[in-house]
Amino acid sequence: MRHRDHTAAARQPAPATLGGERRQLLRQLLALGSAAILAPPASSATTPTVAVVADAALARYAFPAPHPFDGERQNALLHDTAAAALLARAVRCGSRPATRAELLRFHTAAHIARVSSAEARGLAALDDGDTPVYPGIFTAACHVVGAALATLSAVMGGEYRRSLQPIGGLHHGARDHASGFCVFNDLGVVIATLRRDYHIERIAYVDIDAHHGDGVFYGFEDDAGVIIADIHQDGRTLFPGTGGADETGRGGAAGTKLNIALPPRAGDREFLAAWPAVEAHLARFAPQFFILQCGADGLAGDPLAQLEYSSAVHAYVSARVCALAARHAQGRVMAFGGGGYDHANLSQAWGAVLAALLA
Repeated sequence: MRHRDHTAAARQPAPATLGGERRQLLRQLLALGSAAILAPPASSATTPTVAVVADAALARYAFPAPHPFDGERQNALLHDTAAAALLARAVRCGSRPATRAELLRFHTAAHIARVSSAEARGLAALDDGDTPVYPGIFTAACHVVGAALATLSAVMGGEYRRSLQPIGGLHHGARDHASGFCVFNDLGVVIATLRRDYHIERIAYVDIDAHHGDGVFYGFEDDAGVIIADIHQDGRTLFPGTGGADETGRGGAAGTKLNIALPPRAGDREFLAAWPAVEAHLARFAPQFFILQCGADGLAGDPLAQLEYSSAVHAYVSARVCALAARHAQGRVMAFGGGGYDHANLSQAWGAVLAALLA
């Protein structure tokens, strides 16, 4: 989600108009199984119930200007999906704050205490400067986790089959510290809850954010029940500097994690070539629940990464994850917004995810 250089010089050129090569790639993606997202809406009797988790409390998880993680990221999705009549087909849900006991499922007591006391202690940041302290940061971070847990309960209870939480997917948060805009790791708490409270033996975590999901990876590196597939920009060129192909899990979990690093300027073609390895990896373990971190910072023009995807990647991945979930996991998918710092890109990528979830 994050990169140390927040200057305008880091911004890449805006994506060009879709050319012939990209049209051909899009046709290829659709032929391989994502055409359903562009089909007319199904009847209400067959359309899966999808939750969109967004409210004012979640929007307050944002950092003061000129920080790239601003307070308009959620609105980027809500405005355009409402205009496209997608939002009306979903169920809009709000958030609640996570309790300390819930945070302790993944985080250490010392980390929780540090965040809760950060304002009173006058801390400027929770890490080396990328995650600054601001008024209400503890409450806002608790709402990100609480929203995810409330949605998880509804999905496991059969109220929804799929969900999208745009302000979520804080995959850099470690068990004992904040990192890269991520105070608490909502994904880690959800995974821990699935294991502890719902006794789910095999959980798929698919991450297409431009940055490696190090907080989730190392948080569950030795857990053979957490099946990770993470496609990201090469860590030798981007924060957090991890996610090499040789990182496949530790101990009894060796082989349950897949990291695919793409070079800067890789686009739809390179992503498409890498994807079959992800499907083969996931299918081998037949996961019982799917989590998708669909960061939009891989789209061309993001100021903090150098990949050049179009939103067709998000459309395709979401459709394929839904298909895998239908086969192995009773259709259960929770998607989280992750990174992305160009508002137009956020709207396009997350809108494509929502369309696929609704298909």
